[in-house]
Amino acid sequence: MQIGKVIRTYRKEKHMTQEEMAGRLGITASAVNKWENGNSYPDITLLAPIARLLDISLDTLLSFQEELSGREIGEIIYEMDTMMKVRPYEEVFQWAREKLEQYPNCEELIWQIALVLDVQRTVKEIPEKEKYDEVLQSWYERALESSEEIIRYRAADALFGFHMRKKQYDQAKGCLAYFSRQDPLRKIKQAQLYKATGQRTEAYKACEELLFGSYQVIDGALHMQYCLAFEDRDMEKARLFARKQEELAKCFEWGKYYEVSPWLELAVFEKDKEAAFEIMQKMLSSITQIGSYSENPLYEHMHFKVREEFRGQMKEDLLNAFRKEVRFEFLREDKRWEELIR
Repeated sequence: MQIGKVIRTYRKEKHMTQEEMAGRLGITASAVNKWENGNSYPDITLLAPIARLLDISLDTLLSFQEELSGREIGEIIYEMDTMMKVRPYEEVFQWAREKLEQYPNCEELIWQIALVLDVQRTVKEIPEKEKYDEVLQSWYERALESSEEIIRYRAADALFGFHMRKKQYDQAKGCLAYFSRQDPLRKIKQAQLYKATGQRTEAYKACEELLFGSYQVIDGALHMQYCLAFEDRDMEKARLFARKQEELAKCFEWGKYYEVSPWLELAVFEKDKEAAFEIMQKMLSSITQIGSYSENPLYEHMHFKVREEFRGQMKEDLLNAFRKEVRFEFLREDKRWEELIR
């Protein structure tokens, strides 16, 4: 916002006329009118008195903003996107450059403007598009210095793509430092780098590790929703989540144990003996196959250590749970019980 608009806005908030303002500053009303219409600017000696009169800071008066609101940033990006449809790229680029000179410390605006301009030149026929490289890269790098983690993250994401398109793989690799090692996006980008540099085995392995870890995360989230549905006594929803866990285990090749185990709680809750015995037997018999994913092509570049003693201990723990937990009490009078727990 230009200084004239700031003066008009805050003058009106004070319910002050141009004549009243002029009288308090010892100037003419026409001078105030010229400021507000952008025809002239206040003398430097009047800046402090104007700020005091309007009860604002000099930073506000001079429109010095380190941060814009999300709405204001959105409006600027929308305006730039609209201009891009009807004006030459070079003209929009210069307009954006002037905006960043107005708000040199608004890091979110910096990376968003850089991203829009960068994307637009990749999808449009722009003459001499490489001449914008240096400026766009500098804007991304400024955003990387932000104190806000989310801005650094987004800028690193965009800059990674920038370097990959230019086959600057060392610089692209440097962008990965801005991603947590637990971030799935880091794994994907690492795989892209491996593929681009001919390291195919490493690319496969990075993807496989991501798939393997993703199963555990998604299964954990589904199980939590399953438990919540149980607590709410919403059995229809509980069945939905059990079915999703079963489908997930099949999709990720985790084996029969993980496919059937989600259904046991439902069978026990409904006192369905037939279903409960069938599920328990499948769980016990499939324990020997736990870890079989280590031989699956889906994870062929990963290395696993699945010990037989682990499977044996798991089976014993499961049997002890069947023997001791009260929720299985309704099964103990059935002739199949003794056979099962042996």
